[in-house]
Amino acid sequence: MWIADKWKDYELMDAVNGERLERWGEYVLRRPDPQIIWKNTQNGRKWNTAHAVYKRSSKGGGGWVKNELPPSWTINYGNLTFLLKPMGFKHTGLFPEQAANWDWFSELIANSGRKIKVLNMFAYTGGATIAAAAAGASVVHVDAAKGMVAQAKENAALSGLSDAPIRYIVDDCKKFVEREIRRGNKYDAIIMDPPSYGRGPSGEVWKIEDCVDELVTLSAKLLSDKPLFFLINSYTTGLSPMAMEYILGLRVASKFGGKLESGELGLTVSSTGLAIPCGSSARWYN
Repeated sequence: MWIADKWKDYELMDAVNGERLERWGEYVLRRPDPQIIWKNTQNGRKWNTAHAVYKRSSKGGGGWVKNELPPSWTINYGNLTFLLKPMGFKHTGLFPEQAANWDWFSELIANSGRKIKVLNMFAYTGGATIAAAAAGASVVHVDAAKGMVAQAKENAALSGLSDAPIRYIVDDCKKFVEREIRRGNKYDAIIMDPPSYGRGPSGEVWKIEDCVDELVTLSAKLLSDKPLFFLINSYTTGLSPMAMEYILGLRVASKFGGKLESGELGLTVSSTGLAIPCGSSARWYN
């Protein structure tokens, strides 16, 4: 398991009875997590410190209650700054476990000795984008959600990267890749963070089990003659990281050699010292 253990502004305080208790800067949030299947007695005093609690609705979705939060605030990870905005479906605009991947590929970029061009797909609010840019890469950031791309631009500005070589594209990822192939554009590294299910801006349906292999196959055609890495993240419950590693082996390592690895991403619960699973990643790198 790759554990994001360098955070100072984020803390997973406790995890029990299907919920997380988390500190995001100076604010404490309480929200559900289906991976937390163990039962214990909650420390009522600690759990009652939450400034907001996410409650699911019987009609689907849910919302934040006991809301003592500002509309937004920021937290830092090293020299990176992120804008947080509690959203529907329990999200905050940031997945802190991904810091383990940011550290990994930032070191590859910084030590490469050359200018690295990165394609970041399903790029959300840009955590990986600004980490790669801060390490010295140029980045093409692609996401179908206009609002998420706008927040990625805010995160870049907050991190002092307004003038960094980042292109922001609102588009369906597969259609963008197909156009890049026709244009003959190449990338030294690819990051892919696909949802389990989603729709593109024109109603395109994405289902990871049906679509990810095709997208990786197409994306591999964009790799330069000396690619640096290819990273796939997944939050799909029940989908082994080895499945993604196998796809990278078929579509990337078979052509370029290099190394393959996969595993779960995790966060350490400060009250117990134990780590909980928070999705998975598969990595190819040279």
